[in-house]
Formats: sequence, C-alpha cells, structure tokens
Amino acid sequence: MSKKVLIASIIAAFGLTGIVTAAELNVYSARHYQTDEELYGNFTKQTGIKINRIEAKEDELLERIRNEGANSPADIFVTVDASRLAKADELGIFRPVKSAALEARIPAHLRAPNWFSYSTRARVIVYNPDMVKAEQVQTYEQLADPALKGQVCTRSGSHPYNLSLGAAMIKHNGAEATENWARGIVANFARAPKGGDTDQIRAVAAGECGVAIANSYYLARLMNSDKREDQAVVAKIKAVWPNQATWGTHINVSGAGMLEHSPNKEAAVKFLEYLASDQAQEYFANGNNEWPAVPSVKVDNPALKKLGEFKADTLPIGELADTVAEAQRIFDRAGYR
Repeated sequence: MSKKVLIASIIAAFGLTGIVTAAELNVYSARHYQTDEELYGNFTKQTGIKINRIEAKEDELLERIRNEGANSPADIFVTVDASRLAKADELGIFRPVKSAALEARIPAHLRAPNWFSYSTRARVIVYNPDMVKAEQVQTYEQLADPALKGQVCTRSGSHPYNLSLGAAMIKHNGAEATENWARGIVANFARAPKGGDTDQIRAVAAGECGVAIANSYYLARLMNSDKREDQAVVAKIKAVWPNQATWGTHINVSGAGMLEHSPNKEAAVKFLEYLASDQAQEYFANGNNEWPAVPSVKVDNPALKKLGEFKADTLPIGELADTVAEAQRIFDRAGYR
C-alpha cells in the first residue's frame, strides 16, 4: 500500500475528512497600517493558519497578480477605497464568495458581488471658524460657491478619495451638475492641490485656507494624538458632517476579496469571514479610527465618539465604483488635477 493510500485510509477510518489542510494564507495588501499586525496575528491564533503578507501599492500588487496569472500564490487582495476595489474587479482577479455569514453581517450596500467592505471612513469638511462661517460649508455643493473663492484646499483631484466623492455626486446630482461643481472647486482653490488629507487639515488650522475636505480617520488620528502640535491643530478647526439634510455624508471603504486562482480557498473564506467578526471589526475602529462595516459592533474610540453620530450616504458601494471613471473624466475637463 502506498503512503498516500495509507494516509487516506487513516483519515477515512477516523472521520477526519472535514479537516482544513491549508496551514498558510497569502495576503496581498495595500493597507499600510501598523495596527493591522494585531488584526492578522489574532486570525492565526484562532485558526492556526499562518498569514504570509505582501505589502505594496495597489498598482504594483495588481500588476503582480496579473503577471503571476494562474500560478499566483495570492489568496486575498486587500485595499482601501471603492475605486481601487472596482479597478481590481474589472481586471477579473476576484473569485465570487458565497458566505451566509458575510451576507448576514455586512450590509448589502457595503458589498459588491466579488468583494466585501470591512470598514468605513467619512469624507468630512474641515473649516477654520476665523475665516469661514459654519453655514457656508454644510454641504459638498457649497464648496463651489463663489463666496468661498480663495478659501478651498484639497489633495489631488485624481486621488481615489476625491474620485469616489465625485462618483457619488454624479449618482446623486448628475454628471452636468458635478462638472459645474468641480469647476467651482477649482475656481475657489486657495492653492494648487498638493499633499495628503492631514496636510489639508493642517493648512486650514494655519489659515492657509478656510476650508478643506478630508477623510475622517485623519482627523480622528490628530484628535487622539498626545502631541502638542497636533492638539494645537485640532483646537483651531471645526468639522462638519456634510449633506445631513439631503443624501448624507459620503463614505468610503476598506475591503477585500478572494482571488480567482487562490490555492487555499477554504482558508481564504475563513479569513474573509474573520474580518467581519466582532473582534476584527473592533480592530478597524479602535486601531485605525475607522467605523466598523458591521453595524452591531460597538465603537470604543474617543475621537470617533466625540465626532458623534451622523447620517451616512447609503449609496451601494458597487454603484459608486461604476462611476469613478466618469468622475475622472469630469475632473480632468474641469482642471481638477
């Protein structure tokens, strides 16, 4: 009797056919947060499945997956922003996952057919009350008002965070109105777009501009900081949940999906389901100042609690992703680069 046949016989005799044999999982991640170390480590403790993580920028990882083709060792692709997840989906790299647990825990508007959102962040308006009145900046649309000429700071219009906001505005207001809005934003620039979201917040505090758009977790990071300079920034600014009287504040996501050629499919599904567990969801909220995608999970983050509750846009994330390319064309025509 051969060794393989003998092992198979032993497994059958003892009823061990349901054992998960995959001892490793290969994750390609474009999330670069130190807090994720504990998130992944906890999965290994729970399951015994070792995670081999490759970190790089989104485009680098996607190119690598495409080049590896059917021989790719990658099981999971993780990244931030709906536009990036949509781009990955368009390349055909994801394999659909059927999971009752994921469908029960992740709200329908936060999942697409081939990938799932695991955390959310809001696109907030930050303003300097010495330069701008609160009533001037209650909506995204108001940022294009000529009354704010020379007051607006943003990062590049080609950045996925802003493209996703543009995509949402197309869905809610139409393409023509969104292009007019983009042109108004450009006309109101205090300076040419540059830097990241934290730079925009600091510029508002310094009086370089009166108002800016930023992702909420950058603001929460400053609020939770014990550095004197960060607390000085927070003391000089105020934040607004935009569009509370209309379609709600735009949110974006961090998400993941199983890859088409995953060699460890059962372990990959376990990992995706783990990311939707209460414990993993708490890591997203408390470790990186994001909101859990699972609505029942309690948040214990001082900054997020201080920012308070808000009405979030419930536009299905898949529909948002479908409009990103159009938003890029509109921003290009408007000179929002």
